[in-house]
Amino acid sequence: MSVALETATAAIPPNTLAPIRERMASGRIPWVGPLILVAARPALFLTMQAMLAVVLLALHRPSPWRAAGAWWNVYGTLVDIGCLIGLRYFTRKEGIGLRDLIGPIRLRYGHDLFMGLGYFLLIFPLFIGGGYLAQVLLYGSAAKAPIAYLMQSHTLPLWATGGGLTFWWFISSATEEATYQGYALPRLQALTGRTWIAFRVVAFCWAAQHCVLPFMPDWRFVLYRFLAFLPGVLVMMVVYLRIRRLAPLIFAHWPMDILGALMTGIH
Repeated sequence: MSVALETATAAIPPNTLAPIRERMASGRIPWVGPLILVAARPALFLTMQAMLAVVLLALHRPSPWRAAGAWWNVYGTLVDIGCLIGLRYFTRKEGIGLRDLIGPIRLRYGHDLFMGLGYFLLIFPLFIGGGYLAQVLLYGSAAKAPIAYLMQSHTLPLWATGGGLTFWWFISSATEEATYQGYALPRLQALTGRTWIAFRVVAFCWAAQHCVLPFMPDWRFVLYRFLAFLPGVLVMMVVYLRIRRLAPLIFAHWPMDILGALMTGIH
């Protein structure tokens, strides 16, 4: 009986709610971990843009803050590395690995790939529609003025543009999903004892991340970015709470990041 119980327990994915609650009860999941990581990405993106802007200012480049923002999917890889270091540190304290945050992967007959495609077709239109409605709400029409900064011609070197279209999206999508959904959401759910609290905190921080991709000190532009991404973020979180696996969502996220790099990096 004992062996059967141990086998059944071992079969439970370690990133589901019951094992997380057990590790929380044993003191291996402090509040500081999910609270730091849920806010880490927007804070790191803003910090990296500021640091690059200082360098460009010292080089007497025109509009250093705007120029620094054009590099967001380049220094975004450094942000991903920072988040992965944080995830590695806190998951090791729990006694699990980064791979455990992803959960089971089902590739037989392309199962998760097809699920990812379905979720992409469901979620991506929400980002497009959210952006359209945010423009109408905040600017009175769907004019392109609010996104002119994002779509302006950039003069990035070829290696920077190439990096955004080759490896950046591959790392970024997985890190973003692991940070907000794989790590922060279920742990805040366990720590607060209220799914709705965890859901709101993560949704706010995740949508806020897109306000600094890149950041402009204009409240209307910031709010536009937040509202544009909020609907898609909410649906992605609902999907995760239902399936508790990241692989299909990472596969769905990849084409979204590729399209983002295409729209903002190539002109």
